[in-house]
Amino acid sequence: MHAKYKVTGMTCEGCQKKISEKLNSLKGISATVDLEKNTVEINSENEIDISAINLGLKEIGNYQLEDLNAEESGFVKPQDRISPSSVYYCPMECEGDKVYFQQGKRCPVCNMYLVPIEEKLAKDPNYKTTFSKTNLPDNFKNHIGGYYCPMFCEGDKTYSEKTDCPVCHMHLEEITDDLIKNSVSQNSHDQHKIPEVTADMAGKYYCPMFCEGDKTYDSNVGCPVCGMDLVKYPDKNGNESDDTLDILKKKLITALIFTVPVFILSMGGMLFTFPFSHQLQGIFELILTLPVIFYAGWFLMKRGWVSFKTWNLNMFSLIALGVAAAFLFSAFALVFPNILPHEFRGHGHEIPLYFEAVCVIITLVILGQLLEALAHKKTGNAIKDLMNLSPAEANLIKNGEEKRISLSEVKVGDFLKVKPGEKIPVDGVITEGSSLVDESMITGEPIPAEKNVHDKVSSGTINGNQVFVMKAEKIGQETLLAKIIKMVNDASRSRAPIQKLTDKVAKIFVPAVIASSIITFVIWQIFGPENQKTLFAFINAVAVLIVACPCALGLATPMSLMVGIGKGAKNGILIKNAEALELMKKVNVLITDKTGTLTEGKPSLEIIETFGNSDKNDLLRLAFSLNKNSEHPLSGAVIKKAKEENISSEKVENFENLTGKGLKGIINGKKVFLGNENLMISQNIIIPEELKIKAKQTQEKAHTVSYLAQENQVLGFLSFTDKIKQSSKKAILDLRNDGIEIIMMTGDNENTAKAVADELGIINFKANCLPEDKLTEVKKQQHQGKTVAMTGDGINDAPALAQSDIGIAMGTGTDVAIESAEITLLKGDISGVLRARTLSEKLVRNIRENLFFAFFYNVLGIPVAAGLLYPFFGILLSPMIAAAAMSLSSVSVILNSLRLNSAKI
Repeated sequence: MHAKYKVTGMTCEGCQKKISEKLNSLKGISATVDLEKNTVEINSENEIDISAINLGLKEIGNYQLEDLNAEESGFVKPQDRISPSSVYYCPMECEGDKVYFQQGKRCPVCNMYLVPIEEKLAKDPNYKTTFSKTNLPDNFKNHIGGYYCPMFCEGDKTYSEKTDCPVCHMHLEEITDDLIKNSVSQNSHDQHKIPEVTADMAGKYYCPMFCEGDKTYDSNVGCPVCGMDLVKYPDKNGNESDDTLDILKKKLITALIFTVPVFILSMGGMLFTFPFSHQLQGIFELILTLPVIFYAGWFLMKRGWVSFKTWNLNMFSLIALGVAAAFLFSAFALVFPNILPHEFRGHGHEIPLYFEAVCVIITLVILGQLLEALAHKKTGNAIKDLMNLSPAEANLIKNGEEKRISLSEVKVGDFLKVKPGEKIPVDGVITEGSSLVDESMITGEPIPAEKNVHDKVSSGTINGNQVFVMKAEKIGQETLLAKIIKMVNDASRSRAPIQKLTDKVAKIFVPAVIASSIITFVIWQIFGPENQKTLFAFINAVAVLIVACPCALGLATPMSLMVGIGKGAKNGILIKNAEALELMKKVNVLITDKTGTLTEGKPSLEIIETFGNSDKNDLLRLAFSLNKNSEHPLSGAVIKKAKEENISSEKVENFENLTGKGLKGIINGKKVFLGNENLMISQNIIIPEELKIKAKQTQEKAHTVSYLAQENQVLGFLSFTDKIKQSSKKAILDLRNDGIEIIMMTGDNENTAKAVADELGIINFKANCLPEDKLTEVKKQQHQGKTVAMTGDGINDAPALAQSDIGIAMGTGTDVAIESAEITLLKGDISGVLRARTLSEKLVRNIRENLFFAFFYNVLGIPVAAGLLYPFFGILLSPMIAAAAMSLSSVSVILNSLRLNSAKI
């Protein structure tokens, strides 16, 4: 059987090759693909099943075969029809031709608002999309037993009777439970993707790690599995405002307002005598504690309850347990003071109250949560910054006329005009004109690339000072910029959070404390004083819970962090979270970018080579004069050098910027040329062989050479390079001596990469790297069980920074890189990596010491609280013992944390 079909989605020779290989790999089929006509001829032993072939093509890209005969006759098959009623699509087509059914929703990939499909049909009447059983509307689960049109001619409409579709007249199919389950299983989102937001999800919360799939929560009680702060879905209008940060600020202020007077009332008695009774003092403390626990800290108590309910014990379990025990015991003792035996009272026969402990613990934990929320607020900024790189509109050339259209209207094959200074809208190839294009966001290299006819250009890169026309080859999610956005998004969600050390301790400590409390109750119930067994058993069991709650627990990590982060900031190291520091000391592989990380990131004029009787100052003066009229990045290097040497410029006449070649003008009546070898050839200027050899030797050292000629005589050349930072060589040596493997990955060419690697002593390096190459290398090292740090400063480094265990951005780099990283080196100096590693070791050790102090005194107090000393000395839990344990642990934590200030890094 022989048939000819139209191929959609094929734009280049690469597509042609992929389609041809795929079709010819199918059993019984031989195919010939014509790129120019966008057609394919198929010979098959059996009947050709277009649906099966299209499914195969979907595996390799957004390709599809269409019946030429049907299209030419104007006949459109029923399965190609679609009703615009209640149907929406992503203008970036992030998920191909997938459509959605919720108004006001955003695309789950790029987060843009979905657009009614009427707009797409109005712009492109030939637009076709298909539905499948893996793309069922959400409302179908509420209509099991009903019927639907498999072509979705009326959108997500369901029918009560099994008849024919009123539009395409196909038989309706039944909505069954199995159909829904199969749809969910094939369409379910893994833990790296945001679930599709349905109407019932709007305004609710979800765990960013999707520990329980797409389960939603009514309030931010924290994930019951991993304990992370929940994130809020957009509301019904698509608004994404999350007021968590503002709420925490209000709660912290409230907690502080009431905690300070409670603390003064509780501890002030040690310094002076209050003019009221201890009973009245307790009532004041109780009243002031109520807003702290039932308003400011109530969300912490709820998280603790959830952790016990699901038995996913963490820091909140311990906090809630201790706070509840201390508050309830204190309130009970205040209301029924006469019930407490004298063994439980202080020296002045005062009743034991722990309201200040309740308030201090809650306030400190809220402070820690606020610090986490501040870091979480920046989570999506990198994605937003990347999305802003793509222009909103493009200049379409059609029938010789120029028209300004939105980016969503651009189709593959369109011809677009790109003007000076504009961002390139989509990926494509230049068909007319030439220019210099700033591709630093892709390659990281500071010198613009020369682009001529047939050269590829990428979306988001910036055109120089010339106009060119390009043909769109990739749009929407197929562009390189869109892929970078997706890589950053996927990578940032692919790393599970490092469980906090306090959570690890809590999983052991909480059950141990509860077990100790139960054992205490049982023992006292058996061996306690006659007629008071139950009372002693209850009070001592609660006493164990009180003394076991370390007041300093909420202070242990935040205190070290505040001191450590401050210490880092003084040394030019900005740290986003404790998890990054915990891992920093375990790093054994460092993948580093070149430009802006190991080098200065901008060209500088390094060598002025003269020929014949010419003078260096004369060469610099002529070059300076020409470059004052140019916007080329190399011009800045010349101007800077001239100013350093106090060289003055000459007047230039008839200045001309020759794209891809260099500059020319008339100075003092003589023609002057500055540019590459092609410029000299075009002007019939012969470069002396001796000078050409020197230039070649210089280029082998990763330098860019520009020849300078006057009239027909070459006076010499200027050599430019991205200078290696002075600190880089020592930093690389120190890191290697510390046992860290260094891998340099750069978008620059092989010669430049090798020159830099040789000078710095880097053995492993890779050149001509795209963002995905760096990302792949990070994943490869991680799969080998290594802890990977990545340093970089550009947009092209963002995916790898987000994927790595520790992302380290140069403070001199782009905002996107900084947002994607956990650590930022303000001075842009790679030696900061070693300082950050040293700080990491000392800070983590300090936190562990703090946790020891936070628990040590309290653990010692547990036997006393349980009554171990009572048979021998008649001693039971005293308020002084509990207060001393809490005070000593807090003081120890504070003093130990402050030691970090004197640490050498």
